[in-house]
Amino acid sequence: MHIGCPKEIKPQEFRVGLTPNAAREAVVHGHTVSIETQAGIGAGFTDEDYVDAGAAIIATAVEIFAAADMIVKVKEPQPVERKMLREGQLLFTYLHLAPDPEQTKDLMASGCTAIAYETVTDANGGLPLLAPMSEVAGRLAPQVGSWTLQKANGGRGVLMGGVPGVGPARVVVIGGGVVGTHAARVAAGMGADVTVLDRSLPRMRYLDDVFARDFKTMYASAGNTIEMVREADMVIGAVLIPGAAAPKLISRAQLSEMKQGAVIVDVAIDQGGCFETSKATTHQDPIYDVDGIMHYCVANMPGAVARTSTIALGNATMPFMLALANKGWRQACEDDAHLLNGLNVHAGQLTYYAVGKALGIDVLSPQLALKV
Repeated sequence: MHIGCPKEIKPQEFRVGLTPNAAREAVVHGHTVSIETQAGIGAGFTDEDYVDAGAAIIATAVEIFAAADMIVKVKEPQPVERKMLREGQLLFTYLHLAPDPEQTKDLMASGCTAIAYETVTDANGGLPLLAPMSEVAGRLAPQVGSWTLQKANGGRGVLMGGVPGVGPARVVVIGGGVVGTHAARVAAGMGADVTVLDRSLPRMRYLDDVFARDFKTMYASAGNTIEMVREADMVIGAVLIPGAAAPKLISRAQLSEMKQGAVIVDVAIDQGGCFETSKATTHQDPIYDVDGIMHYCVANMPGAVARTSTIALGNATMPFMLALANKGWRQACEDDAHLLNGLNVHAGQLTYYAVGKALGIDVLSPQLALKV
């Protein structure tokens, strides 16, 4: 199979879809790998690194899309890239379609087969290709939140760990999954007073058993949530419904009950955000003010630490990428039901229920899509 990896063009996206190690593995398995020139430079990988791995360096994305059987990326294809997709071509990347009807429409119109990293599952009920970036984003959230809390950036001027005689920042993490757990650990490590809200009693028992010395847990009822948010200096939104739009947990009206200069970090912004006032921002212009509450809603947070993120993502995606290349997408998905769960679009039809529900589009079951 001919595998192509274009340079990411989303603003301030420095990651790359294939590491040199992944390219080398694909070449060893008999595949052709083409990398757009300078695609890996933001993550610290040179064209020479890819040439040494056996890949070919191609001058333009147009050539990559025209020649490759499978396109491997990090972020969802941008409008100009979606125009280059063709019928029968395989796209393997993050998609986050639920809040993005335009991308969904374009992918369906292209006739391509699109497998989304974020909906591939594993035997433990996890999301193995989302988890590495969730870990990165979770660990970044308190860091960027603490920066936003500084008075010069519009925040309350509160130090995360406080000082002797002055209490620490109060941090509320909504969601106790991968993102929330990593966010809570780092915030606690910075000395903050941290509470994690979640609705899963088994998950809260686990967090309490493992991290009781680091942070507290509380059931995420509506009453408890607004009570904790009122007292918080920082609220980190870490809620995920796989493949679906994130639920709106805090309304604009409720912002008035928060402390002036408090900070919201919405890690769920890729899925539409979990606060009513959330809108996607970039690393270049990451924060904005709504009613005196500072919002940090960068849609590709892990791109800020591109080398760590690229290597972590490459470690996770490589086995799936090789399965798709070695067997073809149909056989690979027939052999692995968890990979089949990643199928979002095929031959002009949507194949992921949660996206169809969010966008009001009829869905073809992925099992039937294998026969189309």
